Amino acid sequence: MLDDKWNSIFSRIAAGPQGDGILNGMSFVAKDVFGIAGYTNGAGNPDWLKTSRPSERHSEAVRRLLAAGAGLEGTTHTDELMFSLNGENYHYGTPVNPKTPDRIPGGSSSGSAVAVAAGLADFAIGTDTAGSVRVPSSYCGIYGMRPTHGAVSLEGVIPLAPGFDTAGWMARDAETLLKVGSALLPAAEQPTSRLGGFGFNHILIGDDAWSLARPEVRQALLPTLNLIRETTIRQTELMVAPEGLPSWMAVFRTIQGYEIWREHGRWIEETRPGFGPDIAERFAWAATVREEDFLKQLELRRHIREYMSGLLGRDGLLVIPTTPGEAPLLRSSGSELEERRVRTMRLNCIAGLAGLPQLTMPAATLNGCPLGLSVISGPHQDLRLLAWAKQFALSAAVQ
Repeated sequence: MLDDKWNSIFSRIAAGPQGDGILNGMSFVAKDVFGIAGYTNGAGNPDWLKTSRPSERHSEAVRRLLAAGAGLEGTTHTDELMFSLNGENYHYGTPVNPKTPDRIPGGSSSGSAVAVAAGLADFAIGTDTAGSVRVPSSYCGIYGMRPTHGAVSLEGVIPLAPGFDTAGWMARDAETLLKVGSALLPAAEQPTSRLGGFGFNHILIGDDAWSLARPEVRQALLPTLNLIRETTIRQTELMVAPEGLPSWMAVFRTIQGYEIWREHGRWIEETRPGFGPDIAERFAWAATVREEDFLKQLELRRHIREYMSGLLGRDGLLVIPTTPGEAPLLRSSGSELEERRVRTMRLNCIAGLAGLPQLTMPAATLNGCPLGLSVISGPHQDLRLLAWAKQFALSAAVQ
């Protein structure tokens, strides 16, 4: 039975392996939004739990993991309806960050990240819309993967904003992250076994993204960045967003808000659920996003996707900080958390808008707190990116 001293587990619903494969003998937990046969998801809100019905079958992601030999150990806490990056839940409490218990774990896949960091499971799955796998992975000092948008099936998963929703995963090491990706992702265009060296020939450093991190954070991440530079002979420093990352975030936020209300507005109006104050304010804002603004931003997103796909191609790897800094302290003021949320979303909207895979790895510590560094590749280069991370981790360990 899983130890719940970290407050990461919502339910101890279990399912044994249903096949034989690359994940034999491994255990995992799932964010409480992935459908499990006979189980009712709570999505971080008691009213959602009361008004929902049990799933008739496993979600596709859970089914693939069980078929690959892994065993499900339980479901994990999430921020209410996945609409936060903090990991603090008004109803169920905050999962305890095992690396820095006086700081938030990050969300909304908070319970999944905490369970992995605490060693309760070999890996975990979560959803990532605006950073909900990447941020808690960084704060909890583990590896996290947001795949190419649409690459991993979301069948049987509660949505937030379908234009950005992805099913991601977390692990304590890069090899496990790759194994899980091999089970979840379709066959890569170029099998990882044929890759030579590190697999990517061009490293891009996003200066505008790095400027969002505090100077001491950039300094702490520099040694790992320098090791990444050594994996290729071609390097470019550039501004990622020609229009500015604040403009990109505005595009992301408008599309996300409209889609969120389109998905959940009717349920909210009919049920009138009890939300925590911050979550209630966000849903209230989402209700105000106009369709004409949504449609306008969709066109801007199309241009951003084309631009980023051309920039990275098959051989480019963009390197940025995962978050602007270490996890905020528990009970930080609302203004402090909102300021952090804005800067974090400016970083995370890059891959979100472009629909690109992003992998975060534990890269440094600052004042005893983990810091994550992210690498973003072109679309559908997911397995190449995962193989790169495994090779880089081995090389970095040797050095």
